[in-house]
Amino acid sequence: MTEAYRWWQRGVVYQIYPRSFMDSNGDGIGDLPGITARLDYLQRLGVDAIWISPFYPSPMADFGYDIANYVDVDPIFGTLADFDVLLAAAHTRGLRVILDLVPNHTSDQHPWFRESRTARDNPKRDWYLWRDPGPDGGPPNNWLSNFGGSAWAWDAATGQYYLHSFVKEQPDLNLRNPAVEAAIADVMRFWLDRGVDGFRADVMHGMLKDDQWRDNPPNPHWAPNSNPYLAQLQIYSRNRPDAHPIIARMRRLVDSYPGDRVLIGEIYLPNEQLMQYYGPNLDEAHLPFNFQLIALPWSAPLVRQAVDAYEAALPPGGWPNWVLGNHDRHRLASRVGPAQARVGLLLLLTLRGTPTWYYGDEIGMQDVPIPPEQVQDPWEKNVPGLGLGRDPERTPMQWDAGPYAGFSTVPPWLPVADDYRTVNVAMEEQDPTSSLALCRAVLALRGRTPALQVGSYRAVPAGDPDVFAYLRTAGDSRWLVVLNLGPESHTCVLTDPGGTALIQVSTYLDRQGTAALSALSVRPHEGLLLECDNTLLLQTPLSPA
Repeated sequence: MTEAYRWWQRGVVYQIYPRSFMDSNGDGIGDLPGITARLDYLQRLGVDAIWISPFYPSPMADFGYDIANYVDVDPIFGTLADFDVLLAAAHTRGLRVILDLVPNHTSDQHPWFRESRTARDNPKRDWYLWRDPGPDGGPPNNWLSNFGGSAWAWDAATGQYYLHSFVKEQPDLNLRNPAVEAAIADVMRFWLDRGVDGFRADVMHGMLKDDQWRDNPPNPHWAPNSNPYLAQLQIYSRNRPDAHPIIARMRRLVDSYPGDRVLIGEIYLPNEQLMQYYGPNLDEAHLPFNFQLIALPWSAPLVRQAVDAYEAALPPGGWPNWVLGNHDRHRLASRVGPAQARVGLLLLLTLRGTPTWYYGDEIGMQDVPIPPEQVQDPWEKNVPGLGLGRDPERTPMQWDAGPYAGFSTVPPWLPVADDYRTVNVAMEEQDPTSSLALCRAVLALRGRTPALQVGSYRAVPAGDPDVFAYLRTAGDSRWLVVLNLGPESHTCVLTDPGGTALIQVSTYLDRQGTAALSALSVRPHEGLLLECDNTLLLQTPLSPA
C-alpha cells in the first residue's frame, strides 16, 4: 500500500548543517566532500533524504543565509563539481537531496543589491525594499529585525532606508516585483536541472510584507528581558495573504519536474495559519514545517493535545510532518534531558507524517556552552545574555574519540562537546543499547512496516497523566506506541486496543516479548513500540547490523 504514497511521505529527512558535519580538508569547517565521505553512515542509519543548509557563496554574516550568489558553491565548502559528486553519490545510495532556498533576502554583497543601492533610479532599485524616512526622519515604520533592533538600515548615499528582517547585511528582496520572482524561479531551475530533489524554503511566511507599511502592534504578552523581536505582533511584516500565489507558482515549478520533487516551507505559525500554506487545493508547500514540539513544554498531556490538535487542523489530504530539532533551536537532549531524548526520537519516528531530525540527535548530542570570545552567531552578538544564540546547537558532529571528535584535524570553527569521547558515532556503533542503535532499530522497523510509514493515527487512553499512547494502523496491521514522559514507573491499563501485544522496541533496547496491555509496565523515561498482531514473530534485533 505504500506505493500510493510519495517518497517524502514515507521517508525520513535528516538535516545537515554543512559547516559542522565533516571537514575533509583540514580547515576546521565542514564541507561538501565531507558530507560525501559520510553518506555510507547515513545509508546505514536508514534515513531517506538529506537536507543541506546553505553552502552558497556568502560573506557569512549569517553563516550562509546571506547569499552572494545563488548558483554556485562557496570555496570553503568546495565547488560545483564537488556538489555534483555528492548528489550522484547520494542518489546511488538511494538518498534524496534537498537544498535550502532563501527567497526572502540576499547578502548586501549580492550583485543585485550592489546595483540596487547605486542610485534611486537604478533598474534594480525595486528589487529590494527601499523607503523614505518617516515623518520624524527615522525609520519608515516600527518593524523589528529578528536579530535585534530596527529592521531598517540607513543608506546615506541614496538617502533612503532598506529593509532587513535579519542582520543589516541581509537586505530583503521585493518579491512583489515580477522580475525578482522570475529570478528566484531561475535559481530553482538551476538546481532542479542539476538533479536536486526539492527545496526547504527559508522563512516562507515572511516573503511578502504589508504594501501599506503599517506599524506592527505591540504584543501584550511580551515579557521584558525576553526576545525583543517578540515585543510586537508581526502581522504586517510576516504572513501576508498575497504571498500565497507566489508560493503556488513555486510549487507548480517544482511539480513540473519529473522524479517527485518536494517543496518544504519554514513557517513558524500556529495551526490555523500554518494550514493555509498547504494551499486551497493542496497546491502550495507539500510540507509546511510543523515546529510545535520544539517549543512545547515536555509533558504527556501537552504533547498529546498538540498532536491531536494538529491532526484535526490538517486540510483533507494534507500530509503531516514533525520536527524536534534544527539549526535555530536548542538541541533535543538539552531541552528534555538525555533519557527523554530517546523517548522523543521514538515519538518523532512513529507519529503519522514525515519526520525531520537534526544531525547528531541520533547519538544524543547536547548544546555546547560557547565562551564569549568564541561566539560566532550574530543573534547572540546583537542580543546578548538572553540565550538566543544558536552556536550551542551548531557544534561539530561527534564521529569518534579522536582529536576534535573526528570532525577535523585542526581546531574547528566552534568547540566540540566535552563529552565527545563517550558520545560519538564510533562508540555508539559498538553499543547495542546506545541512542544510535535505537534509531537504527526503529528506522529499520519503520522502513518495512506500512502502518508506521503511512498508517492512520489515533490517541488511546493510557490511564496515567505521564503516558502518551497512540495507535498506528494500516489494514489489519496495528502498532501501539506507549511513551512515558515522566521520571517514575507506571502500570498502564490499555483497554483500547486491549489484549496482548509484542514489545518490538523499548527505548532502553533491553526488552522484548509478549505484554498484557491491561497491565503494561513502563519504566521511567521509557518508550515502547508494540505490535498488536501477535501472529507475527519478532523481527527487529536489538542491535541491527
